[in-house]
Amino acid sequence: MTLVRWMPRSMLGFQNDFDRLFNSFINMPEEETALAAFSPSVDIEEKEKEFRIIAELPGLNKEEIKINIKDNLLSISGEKKKGKKTEDENYHRTERIFGSFQRTFRLPEYADQDNITAKYEDGILNVSIPKLKESISKNVEIKIK
Repeated sequence: MTLVRWMPRSMLGFQNDFDRLFNSFINMPEEETALAAFSPSVDIEEKEKEFRIIAELPGLNKEEIKINIKDNLLSISGEKKKGKKTEDENYHRTERIFGSFQRTFRLPEYADQDNITAKYEDGILNVSIPKLKESISKNVEIKIK
């Protein structure tokens, strides 16, 4: 007689899903990573007097990044270039992604487009978009009669 380990059906399904997910990372074909497009990750934050866009752009110089505004759209674009080729390359796997990118964000009507600033340091781009003074909300207490 053979002993078989019993697993509840719900746990078995979870284990199969987990195994499939894990194996998809381990056995991902190189073609999938080679065809992936580079798109930097961004955080958008709203403060009382400004908006902030924080973008991760590792491996770029600030000269390779362009920020433009047109038709109330702020665009961050650039190109992440591959390093120099050498004769003795012997890669078994390459997962870093290179190429051109562009991220576009619609600005609210109360954004002060004339005073937008940007700072790039240690691979992080920080774009500060001030709000127009008349749009900054203030707390007004209304008395009840």
